[in-house]
Amino acid sequence: MKKIEAVVKPFKLDEVREALSEIGVTGLTVTEVKGFGRQKGHTELYRGAEYVVDFLPKVKVEVVVADKLVDQAIEAIVKAARTGKIGDGKIFVTTVEQVIRIRTGETDEAAV
Repeated sequence: MKKIEAVVKPFKLDEVREALSEIGVTGLTVTEVKGFGRQKGHTELYRGAEYVVDFLPKVKVEVVVADKLVDQAIEAIVKAARTGKIGDGKIFVTTVEQVIRIRTGETDEAAV
């Protein structure tokens, strides 16, 4: 099993969720996060004063999928989240050793 963490633009969240649902992903976790990469933030003007916005709002979507679904899930996220502009986000894939559903005690793929 693999854990896929995708950091994407907030307005792309619904599209990413729908794309993952279409390939059979049944659950995900979403966290509002802030950060920057190559964008390096930007300067804004508010009531006549300039200020620097260092961290940009993003959402982090986390899903755990069976190994056979990893490529499909990545493709679905990329297709749904891409705008073609800087700041579209990143995807991180890591190995998951074990999953346990607390309510039933199911483990591994049965728990996902």
